[in-house]
Amino acid sequence: MVSSPVRIPKRHILAVVTGNALEFYDFVTYSFFAVYIGRTFFPESLTRFSLLASLATFGVGFVMRPIGAYVIGGLGDRVGRKPAMLLSFSLMGVGIAGLALTPSYARIGLAAPVLVVLFRLLQGFALGGEVGPTTAFLIEAAPPERRGFYASLQYTTQDFSVLVAGLIGLGLAHTLSEQALQEWGWRAALLVGVAIVPFGLVLRRALPETLHAPATAVVRPTPARSYLRTALLGGMMLAGATTANYTNEYLATYAIHDLQMSPSVAFGATVIVGLCGVVCQPVSGILSDYVGRKPVMLVPLSLLLVATLPCFALIAHYRSAAALYGATFILAGLLGLGSPACVTWLTESLPPHIRSGALSLVYAISVSVFGGSTQFTAAALIERTGNPLAPAWYMTAMMTLGLVAMIATRESAPRRVGAKWPGTTPAVAAESFVPAGAIQGADATDRLSSQ
Repeated sequence: MVSSPVRIPKRHILAVVTGNALEFYDFVTYSFFAVYIGRTFFPESLTRFSLLASLATFGVGFVMRPIGAYVIGGLGDRVGRKPAMLLSFSLMGVGIAGLALTPSYARIGLAAPVLVVLFRLLQGFALGGEVGPTTAFLIEAAPPERRGFYASLQYTTQDFSVLVAGLIGLGLAHTLSEQALQEWGWRAALLVGVAIVPFGLVLRRALPETLHAPATAVVRPTPARSYLRTALLGGMMLAGATTANYTNEYLATYAIHDLQMSPSVAFGATVIVGLCGVVCQPVSGILSDYVGRKPVMLVPLSLLLVATLPCFALIAHYRSAAALYGATFILAGLLGLGSPACVTWLTESLPPHIRSGALSLVYAISVSVFGGSTQFTAAALIERTGNPLAPAWYMTAMMTLGLVAMIATRESAPRRVGAKWPGTTPAVAAESFVPAGAIQGADATDRLSSQ
């Protein structure tokens, strides 16, 4: 029987999810201000494709994610979740500050884009090792029947960052001139994120460690092909969800650059993306604890697949705030309801002794290949085809890939005796919680020790 873990203080949860929030604040802010960052470091005198160069620099940070996942995620399995989280968060802060303070191309020439690329590589390394240890910590510290909700806090903080970044972008767009946004407005937005780094480090230093397992733990050997299957399905699901997520984040740039809408209107859509996520992500986590991960993945994301093309067609045809906001509400809401269960499924389907590193690596590879390229691909497809619906077609293709993987998964959510999750059979020990996968013995030992 699995004993219930000690309740986690709210400050510990805040410490864990702060790094995730900072990650998305930085990445989303860069995405929002990609047009201005491109003009700062890649002026027309250097390249006539300033926006594409800016988005390519945005994507180059993803190149280092698998390396960071291997190094920092592996550290989380060997040494502990806490030191891995401290290292990734510190490096993240250095990368964001460096990017915000790098002088423009007009002041230091080619050194400017070189420095920007180097700071993006450092950020990518740090972020590659962030997701595995933090999500492993949340899953291990959560009561078994609330793992979905705890894991959903990762996504909730991401969208809270989107909301904050959108509000800051909206405020700057309304109060600053185009020239001021270009010269220093985007830098101010990035430095807001840098300001929370010291507080995050203080909070993380006080965290307990969840890697320790009782000496009596029995880990059942699992065939390597089972791990490979889990990694493959998880990677496919994350590819679809990541593409959809970064396509949503691209809507502000899409509206400004391709549809010639005003920045103030475009940033309003970003606020909607963040607000929908903050509301829908925890609801998704709670639902997955009650009805299972698989149905919570399949139903909303299937609806998202159907809605993608009509929503983009609505935006491209009317080019109005009402069309942009309505379509954004539908896309962001459905994505928010379906995506948290994907990471929850992958995390609890991995045994504790490889959880941090394996999750980091699968997540980093999926996000690097698909997340890092999504916005560049969307812009390039529009440039190549002249079709404003090109991003929607790309998102539809990747969502189809993710849904195929979701259909092939087996339910991983813990369940009580007599409760029938889709695709599982009831447990045999009264009032015990067990995972539905093949790693029950390993997972049962994964608990937060008394503080």
